[in-house]
Amino acid sequence: MKTLLTHLLRRLAGRPAGTPDALGAALEAFRQPDVEPLDALHRLVAVLRPRGRDDDAAGRYAAMLDRLEADPGLAAAFRSRVVHFVATRRLVTFFTDSGVLPGTGFFSEWWRILGHRVLPEAPDERRLKDCLHVIYDRPDDWRWLEAIPAEHSRRFWALLAPAGADPGIDWRGIQEQMLDAVLLLAHRISGLGVDGELMRAAPDFDDHTPRFVALSAEALDFVTAFRAMLDGDREAFDDGSQLRVIIDQCEETLKRIRKRAMTIGTSLHLSYLLTRGEQSLARLAELASILADTGQATVQAGALHAWAEFARAAFLAENRRNSLPFYLGQLSRLLAVRVTENAARSGEHYICDNDADYRGMWKSAAGAGVLIGAMALLKIQAAALGAPLAVEALLFSLIYGLGFVAIFLLGFTVATKQPAMTAQALAGRLGDLRPNSAADVERLVDVVAAVSRSQLAAIAGNVAVALPVAIALGAGLSHWLGSPVVDAGKAAHLAADLDPLSWAIPHAAIAGFYLFLSGLISGYFDNHAAYADIGRRVGRLRWLVRLAGAPRAARLGDALQQNLGGIMGNFLFGCMLGSTGVVGTILGLPLDIRHIAFSSANLGYALTGSGFALPLQVILWSALGVVAIGLTNLAVSFVLALRTALGARQIRFMHWGPVLGAVWRRLRTQPRSFALPPRPTPPADAGG
Repeated sequence: MKTLLTHLLRRLAGRPAGTPDALGAALEAFRQPDVEPLDALHRLVAVLRPRGRDDDAAGRYAAMLDRLEADPGLAAAFRSRVVHFVATRRLVTFFTDSGVLPGTGFFSEWWRILGHRVLPEAPDERRLKDCLHVIYDRPDDWRWLEAIPAEHSRRFWALLAPAGADPGIDWRGIQEQMLDAVLLLAHRISGLGVDGELMRAAPDFDDHTPRFVALSAEALDFVTAFRAMLDGDREAFDDGSQLRVIIDQCEETLKRIRKRAMTIGTSLHLSYLLTRGEQSLARLAELASILADTGQATVQAGALHAWAEFARAAFLAENRRNSLPFYLGQLSRLLAVRVTENAARSGEHYICDNDADYRGMWKSAAGAGVLIGAMALLKIQAAALGAPLAVEALLFSLIYGLGFVAIFLLGFTVATKQPAMTAQALAGRLGDLRPNSAADVERLVDVVAAVSRSQLAAIAGNVAVALPVAIALGAGLSHWLGSPVVDAGKAAHLAADLDPLSWAIPHAAIAGFYLFLSGLISGYFDNHAAYADIGRRVGRLRWLVRLAGAPRAARLGDALQQNLGGIMGNFLFGCMLGSTGVVGTILGLPLDIRHIAFSSANLGYALTGSGFALPLQVILWSALGVVAIGLTNLAVSFVLALRTALGARQIRFMHWGPVLGAVWRRLRTQPRSFALPPRPTPPADAGG
């Protein structure tokens, strides 16, 4: 009977039978007079930490607060241990560095994080900053900590510093360390006023340097006045309002530089400096706000609220300090937005709004189809040489790379290059979309329809020309040379490569990923050309000026700056296509690529190589494979590019339902608009 009653009581308490009260035991440890607070806090966090994906850590955290609030004796013991623990640690580095990028630089911090994964750093338990890594000893603790409501954090700190009570903490000592942190942060930020990278990014930066110099001086005045107030001179109290004014001015300057970087280009180093400067200014403002709300011995309500918010953010940031994805995410956003903006501007050129644009797209795609037909034959002939693998990879890469560069410089269009560009342009429109505005949704559907017909025109232009060009070249050269340029065995192999039930679709997905990657590469080099001012630097090359003259050298530099992204993106895309099959052979893996335009050309060479004797069933099956390859190329590159562009702009678009519904309605009522440009509106009659 007793066992049954115990079982029922445990069930009512929400604990499985036979499971000890781990939370209660972890809290009761704080009553022990000889307990080590660091160990006790580590055990408590281990109990609070979720044990699975569906475990309710927030509920357990709330239960901890409820127990402490319901038991004054336990709360007093808990407060005494935790307050003593905090008061006896060095806090300056926690105030200045937790959640702020270090001054070592991008790659030094990268290698530190990687090195930490191999050989973790030994914490200095005298510093609160390091103790946090002992307490929250798992690298993903920030995930469940982030899910804890902010209100719980305020309740926690209210328990440690209850209103109207002296928690027994040396608040003066903590304030002194805060004041030291204020001075250190102000001096750190003042150094940005003479940083060459910021001066390079903003030509008028010299005009704003006094703001950064004044920040250090004002911080010193604030700290001096505050210490005088702590010593008893209440008239000397400084609420920090003037300091916050200068902080706001410095933040405005950094925001202007960040905005300018969106136009003139950026770099990882500039992004690092801007991010670290913004984080340091935000931390300085937080500390000044907390200090301004504090008294000599007790914490005021406003300060407690500010401290709870600050501590929550700092604890999260410190736990994420060794997270490489989080670190890269902090810094890559400015560069990613800049890169995707370049791609978006290129994407605007791929959208056909009218009949003239549509005809132009057909012509440019047809021009590319001619060159692709020739490139496919060169690649077939290079494969027939039986060269060593390294040489074969080099030949394939040069054929593809130089061919794509020629297509780009001649102004032609490769259909599969479009999705990576048009997705960026579409992402910008999604970010500005008001889902409740029917006009906005209809304008977005107009763009979707324009992208669709542009893509179909480009595909049709590539395929409709590459296939007959391949047939003409194969048949013509075979007749002229007196022997087939593609033998029957190679023809059968080319047809087999188009089998949609073979590796054709996975290989097409690899090509789609390369198409997406080439769009980012183009955007990166466009950004680099603008940021490094490549055009002017090339135009000043002495040997080029002597060879071509100053005007021509300047024009060449401008042309290179305008086209560097396209040249490098296309060339490296060709290198990726050309080397993948060889890499697969070396590794013994089924790696290769399939591209719709080259696949259509290969179908033409398969026809000529077989003497046009391929069975109709094989031809139709191969044609289906070409279509499947094309759809995979487009889908993979478009989805990846759209996801990247939305992430770079920090857009969480949650209104796909209304947009897809509007697209479906347009497709049912006006299917022609997705394939052909709108008919020109007839001019109104000039009646008399």
